[in-house]
Amino acid sequence: MAAITLKDVRKIYGKSVEAISGISLEIKDGEFVVLVGPSGCGKSTLLRMIAGLEGITSGEISIGNRVVNDLEPSERDIAMVFQNYALYPHMTVRQNLTYGLKNRNMPTAEIEKRIQKAASSLEIEKFLDRKPRQLSGGQRQRVAMGRAIVREPAAFLFDEPLSNLDAKLRVQMRVEIKALQHALKTTSVYVTHDQMEAMTLADRLVVLNAGRIEQVGTPIELYERPATTFVATFIGSPSMNLLRMTDGFVLPALGSSSGSNATVGIRPEDIRLAESGSATAFSARVRVQAVELVGAESYVYGILADGQSMVFRVAGRSLIALGSELDIAASLEALHFFDATGNRQEPTTHAGSSIPARI
Repeated sequence: MAAITLKDVRKIYGKSVEAISGISLEIKDGEFVVLVGPSGCGKSTLLRMIAGLEGITSGEISIGNRVVNDLEPSERDIAMVFQNYALYPHMTVRQNLTYGLKNRNMPTAEIEKRIQKAASSLEIEKFLDRKPRQLSGGQRQRVAMGRAIVREPAAFLFDEPLSNLDAKLRVQMRVEIKALQHALKTTSVYVTHDQMEAMTLADRLVVLNAGRIEQVGTPIELYERPATTFVATFIGSPSMNLLRMTDGFVLPALGSSSGSNATVGIRPEDIRLAESGSATAFSARVRVQAVELVGAESYVYGILADGQSMVFRVAGRSLIALGSELDIAASLEALHFFDATGNRQEPTTHAGSSIPARI
């Protein structure tokens, strides 16, 4: 196992296309770090640079105590799991697992020991004599993971390994990946665009946007205290509501309902139907446009008087009628405030005293 360190890493294509813009990051020994962001943000490029599959323009990448900038992928002591499995179709599962070990001239007894251990932990023992075409997508992904495990590398690199699986199998596989990483305690860097996958797997999340790091932290830190509006809307499903401070709603705690450049963020699950006469930090009237039932809860989509969109959660099977108007509210602790540039800010009242922010 080994820590991974990035120091001012950049990747420029041609003369001016900067895909990675001076990223510095410390990944601890044994840590599971997830790189997450929208398509084109640079997360797969960054992972491939760590792997040695993509050259870096400037900066420094270290794995353990070695600077690996000029080392070939085979010399970096990493194992990579791809979204397309990358199995040899003409080989059996056993042959796929042993191929890399034989190339390293490992003794037969040690190879067999590692194969049996990996096959047992992944529950693929009965598939060892089958070829990839005889396996389901989930089984192929287990084999791809097994091929990485038998290497016993310093670090695992995962490039969207679950994107080709159906929704139910993705849930099952991410639980298995997390359990395996916890058992093996191997440093892992995982790329995904799926924020639910990122939230459930990561010890720490790295949110990327246009080749830069927006925020680094534990999943709960990013969820409860997003540093920017980008992070606020990317982490959480449905996304956080971001509302301009206009006459469409009232914020009594601020002493004003308009004239501010601030943006107020409220997560759908922090909004409730308002009780008549109750005092709240946030209140608004919303006209219902759609109701989405997702099992034990429903999401109500609507529009405020000033045309801004809003989504909030209600428990159970909602009987709210389309076109109806509802009064909604949220507590002060549920509100997130962002300045005109999209950065998080701590709000103040009209009297100048501090308003408690979400902790």
